[in-house]
Amino acid sequence: MFEFDQYLGFLAFLVILTMGFWLMIFLMAILPYWIGGSVTELLKEKKEARKKAKEQKA
Repeated sequence: MFEFDQYLGFLAFLVILTMGFWLMIFLMAILPYWIGGSVTELLKEKKEARKKAKEQKA
């Protein structure tokens, strides 16, 4: 039969496993969106800087 310590260990294992699973799902959903938005903003800033530099030359 299970002792109480083994039961608590098993519950701790399940909690940690479940937290890791949901963290992985969260990161796989959020990280691409976050990185994509950052790259888009960076490209937009570079495009505007290039446009301003071109206007100053003319």
